[in-house]
Amino acid sequence: MSDAIYWSASRVAHEIRAGNLSAREMVDLCLDRIDRVNSKINAVVQLVDERARSEADALDRLAARGQFKGPLHGVPITIKDSFDTEGIISTGGTLGRKSFIPQHDAPVVARLRNAGAVLLGKTNTPELTFSGETSNLIYGRTNNPYDLERSPGGSSGGSAAVIACGGAALELGSDTGGSIREPAHLCGITGIKPTSGRTPRTGHIVPYGGVLDALTQVGPMARYVEDLALALPLICGPDGTDPAVVPVPIRDPQDVNLSSLRIAWYADNGIVSPHEDIQRVVTETAQVLQRRGLNLTAQLLPGTRHLVNLTTQLREATNAGFILRLLERYGTVEHGPELDGYLTEQGVANANRLDPALLEQVDEARAGALGFFQDFDAILCPASFAVARPHQASHADSFDDWGYVQIHNLLGWPGASVRAGTSAGGIPVGVQLIAAPWREDIALALAQEIETVMGGFQPPGL
Repeated sequence: MSDAIYWSASRVAHEIRAGNLSAREMVDLCLDRIDRVNSKINAVVQLVDERARSEADALDRLAARGQFKGPLHGVPITIKDSFDTEGIISTGGTLGRKSFIPQHDAPVVARLRNAGAVLLGKTNTPELTFSGETSNLIYGRTNNPYDLERSPGGSSGGSAAVIACGGAALELGSDTGGSIREPAHLCGITGIKPTSGRTPRTGHIVPYGGVLDALTQVGPMARYVEDLALALPLICGPDGTDPAVVPVPIRDPQDVNLSSLRIAWYADNGIVSPHEDIQRVVTETAQVLQRRGLNLTAQLLPGTRHLVNLTTQLREATNAGFILRLLERYGTVEHGPELDGYLTEQGVANANRLDPALLEQVDEARAGALGFFQDFDAILCPASFAVARPHQASHADSFDDWGYVQIHNLLGWPGASVRAGTSAGGIPVGVQLIAAPWREDIALALAQEIETVMGGFQPPGL
């Protein structure tokens, strides 16, 4: 039964309902796995093992009576430390919240727990989620389980690392500029950033509202695409607080006719050429899909350079001011070095110089880009420009480097990342699937097909 730590959340829930596995057994397996690997990866930063065992026992008593709490009954999960969790220290990686214990779960967390998931603990995140390196002054650095000298990415690096190691079946990530898709790619798992307006940000360290409101979205992360399809509908919809969330129904990925899709693909955006292994895997994926009868056309999203430029201008004009306000809000006096690149003299000066014309240009670009979906239904492209790199390498990144993911935060389009291959050095390589607003079903259906034909998740040798 030890291989159950690498089962899908869907299978875990099924086996518990069938009486072949207890919630307590599954929770104990994951807690044991965390105990064995966390000293190496430093992904789990708060553990509530006794509480988790008690909750699992209660769920098993329900199951013995033929009653089940929901579709995640007994599934062990961890939660990124950027989300509030009732009764558990929730720092968001910033010293001002080093001892902060929320009285309530963030709505997205509560929805998973109400569906029967058992929360084991919290996973590491960079300070305020603003870094491609998962490290902070409270908990230190998280390592990539496929090579401990490399980064798992950020900001959902702790989430991705613990899932890859079998310490949890499901996680929640947040994505302002690639923070779900890039760590999923670097750690060989899968994740989805939904359409802007799908999921409430209430109880997240980067709250709703402000100029950057549409960029940050919450989405599930897992080892298998079927679990994204299971979890995403559970966390979506208005919570009565986040004013940007709308009640748009989610379509079923199983209803998508893959042969009818018109898919654009590219392995290089012409701005920053990805690592050769990424270009190879994206190209191989496109070729395999074509051989399976799918309709693919080599086509870069028109205006990509303009979209990257706008993203850069927007972030440079707002990041420092936004971060300073968050640090003040959370009472943080000393911040970590990962924020230094934002809080430069020029960055702070920009905080009070936002040109309203820039916001108009952003809206014009968003409107113009929608025309792409008159000719195409989805995009297959890199999930990053790099495979997992040595720690701190991301500190030298520019917004151009992040163009493969960040433009889709600007546009608000849904995007999934799924493992499709392996680098020459044995590091996972993912690909990204982008779809039109509110068509997460298309992105997930394509991700499922790619997972099936390209191999998907492969456990680390840790």
